[in-house]
Amino acid sequence: MMTLVAFAITVGFLFSVATTFILPGQSLYWEISTLISVFLAGHWLEMRAVRGATGALTELAKLIPKTAHLIKGGKQTDIETESLKIKDVILVKPGEKIPIDGVVLEGDSSIDESMLIGESRPVSKQKGDKVIGGSLNQDGSLTIQVLKVGASTTVSQITKLIQGAQSSKPNVQVLADRAAGYLFYIAVAVGILSFIFWLLIHPQNIIFAVTTAVAVVVVTCPHALGFAIPTVTTITSSLGAKNGILIKEMKALELARKINYVVFDKTGTLTKGQFVIEEIIQTSSREGGIENILSLASSVEQNSQHSIAQSIIKEARARKIDLQKIIDFKSYPGKGATATVNGKKVAVGNESLMKLLKLKTDKLKTRDAGTIVYVAMENKLIGALVLTDEVREESKKAIDKLHGMGIKVAMLTGDLDYVAKEVGKKLNIDTIFSQTLPEDKINKIKDLQSQGNIVAMVGDGVNDAPSLTQAHVGIAIGAGTDVAVESAQIVLMKNNPLDVVKAINLSRKTNVKMLQNLAWATGYNVFAIPLAAGVLYPKFGILLKPEWAAILMSMSSIIVVFNALLLKKVKL
Repeated sequence: MMTLVAFAITVGFLFSVATTFILPGQSLYWEISTLISVFLAGHWLEMRAVRGATGALTELAKLIPKTAHLIKGGKQTDIETESLKIKDVILVKPGEKIPIDGVVLEGDSSIDESMLIGESRPVSKQKGDKVIGGSLNQDGSLTIQVLKVGASTTVSQITKLIQGAQSSKPNVQVLADRAAGYLFYIAVAVGILSFIFWLLIHPQNIIFAVTTAVAVVVVTCPHALGFAIPTVTTITSSLGAKNGILIKEMKALELARKINYVVFDKTGTLTKGQFVIEEIIQTSSREGGIENILSLASSVEQNSQHSIAQSIIKEARARKIDLQKIIDFKSYPGKGATATVNGKKVAVGNESLMKLLKLKTDKLKTRDAGTIVYVAMENKLIGALVLTDEVREESKKAIDKLHGMGIKVAMLTGDLDYVAKEVGKKLNIDTIFSQTLPEDKINKIKDLQSQGNIVAMVGDGVNDAPSLTQAHVGIAIGAGTDVAVESAQIVLMKNNPLDVVKAINLSRKTNVKMLQNLAWATGYNVFAIPLAAGVLYPKFGILLKPEWAAILMSMSSIIVVFNALLLKKVKL
């Protein structure tokens, strides 16, 4: 971009020097001086507007207070936040910003996390809850233990993702960059041709020919084309961050507008992922009662981190049932687990595990539909636990909105078919993939893609990593403080399916702005280059002087930037 302007100024200046010292005649000093002044003024306006577009990183930096109240040996000392170490204990008073990521040791309060995760309502925090550095403590004192420092903190991770998004290029920007490169050669070629035309073919004086050539080079400067896409992507990443949408790769956001199939992982995404035991049944009264069944199941599951296992253990502790020691623990991914309890082999899992153990479950009837966890002892089915996973209120709204946008919805779950269908019926889901093992999820995505669909996968970003990577657009939902999800291209800070709709809306609105800017930048050059070359001069006497060319070039760039800035007012 700068090469063309430097080239035009150099040609005009050298010509003026020649007319001053070698061949006396009319110079272009005034025109060149005006061109430089106008160019610098226009460039200043452009940079001022662009600087306003990059405000998200500046705002993030302001979130972290410079000092923290360190508690050590019963005494409180104010130290610099960057000096804090993991396991340090700090005090955050009402009205103060939380300086760093940590866990609440003492106190109750409400936290405003809107600047970080887009959650407009204050979030209640108490002992054991995690807090994010940069959020605002509202109405109570909190004693917090530091969990993360430096580059691992949420604000640092968000900053890293925004910087990455702003430096990544969508395909349309690659096209614009290529066009800007060609424009340089077009400008030089047209400038030379216009000089030859007005000097030799349609003879005018040399001042006229040089002026026309310089005007062509200046007016063709591809500032508008150069700013058309980067300004939009910069504002998009900032706008997304304010709404709890972190974009890791701009190409993914560009593609998101074409999505026609969204696949949701069920547990923890469409549902809360917090199972509650609705019913405990037994095959006969000889098995020691329902508390014995719960005791055996919770004992086997005590080493598992699966949400269903944790719910079983939680229920056992609520009933004050002690967990028994186990040996020979063996996990069956996607099926369940076995272990030896008090000398007896116990199996806890779904129907697939029971089939693997050659145990029949058809005689065991339950009153409620839900996720069934069978319990067997010594190769004999003794009972089952029926758990339900509450559907999120936002899930139905999100799916209805996706349908309104012409997008179909699928659900992936390891649940039995009738459980999955019950959730699917509640949410009006188009396609249900039930009893899907983790390693099979990727194949379901491939099946949809093979049908010509542009597929987005929405999951937790860890268990669903292969399918997130396979999808055209991988969206990690509910990342919370763990925002650096490597497998996803878009990271949503909240456990809210409605943010998937926001991300697609952001993609569509971003694409509109990109196309508007490209249309303006391209149309401007189509109009301006012939005008500067003097096509209107023979008939109408209209000639674009270099200083006016500079004004026109600068105005085109400013218009592109301000059009991009209108994205800031968009509501997702």
